[in-house]
Amino acid sequence: MKYEDIAQDMQGLLGARADAQPSRRTALRAALGAGLGVGYACAAGPVMAQTAIKTPVDGLTAGEVSIDVKGFKLPAYRAMPAGRQNLPVVLVISEIFGVHEYIADTCRRLARAGYLAIAPDLFVRQGDPMAYAEMAKLMSEVIAKVPDAQAMGDLDAAVQWAGTQGGDVKKLAITGFCWGGRITWLYAAHAPLKAGVAWYGRLQGNKNDLQPSYPLDLVGQLKAPVLGLYGGKDTGIPLESVEAMKAALKTGSAAARASEFVIFPEAPHAFHADYRPSYREHAAQDGWTRMLTWFNQHGVA
Repeated sequence: MKYEDIAQDMQGLLGARADAQPSRRTALRAALGAGLGVGYACAAGPVMAQTAIKTPVDGLTAGEVSIDVKGFKLPAYRAMPAGRQNLPVVLVISEIFGVHEYIADTCRRLARAGYLAIAPDLFVRQGDPMAYAEMAKLMSEVIAKVPDAQAMGDLDAAVQWAGTQGGDVKKLAITGFCWGGRITWLYAAHAPLKAGVAWYGRLQGNKNDLQPSYPLDLVGQLKAPVLGLYGGKDTGIPLESVEAMKAALKTGSAAARASEFVIFPEAPHAFHADYRPSYREHAAQDGWTRMLTWFNQHGVA
């Protein structure tokens, strides 16, 4: 069975059983032989097959791996040029829908650009986003229960793992989408990165014990410059929030002052998600080029 056929079967079977319990749906994925990077989360809405990018795996080492995090086996999707060593490393942080086909393909695109790209499943302890058809339930039952500290620790472990698998962790970057955009800002304040690129990550929000800080709170702690790629028509992240972040960055660390924003005036939220109706090809491609240029400018490539 072709890779694309597996993805379509996953979407169809999981979509047909949108009311199934998470354990039964996870078992269904296992029965299909589909791990991370296959299919799409039902809660993401309709899949736009005509725009979804499919990056081939020939010439790459790609697929699911397991990372030890203090005895816990953390699944992740990894893609890299086959047979090469000392590769720059990019952490890829998913949307709330987890490490599905779109995120895996993003890793393959980065691998074709010469990176070791790795996308850890940061939700695995709390649940499986593929098991949810309703956004509200996914948010309340899985996403809201993921501690920021847990995510930071998992990313630290992913970096250590990459360093043993052909990656040069002295050339480390991070990029993330939506939920992963916020995590990108947070990790840039946590770890000694070279650069970060945050795609429409929330900058302000309600704090709690599990998510005690937002990017706006951490500008003084940024250790790497971040490029923020945001949509001018993003109804969830108003431009006022972006302007507040811009102002704060001017008074932050040296890395904060080196950070920048690019606003795509006509783009909505999730404009890079090529499998969703929100996709905007021009903004997505322009943002991708800017991301690679940003990495190169800051010593990642």
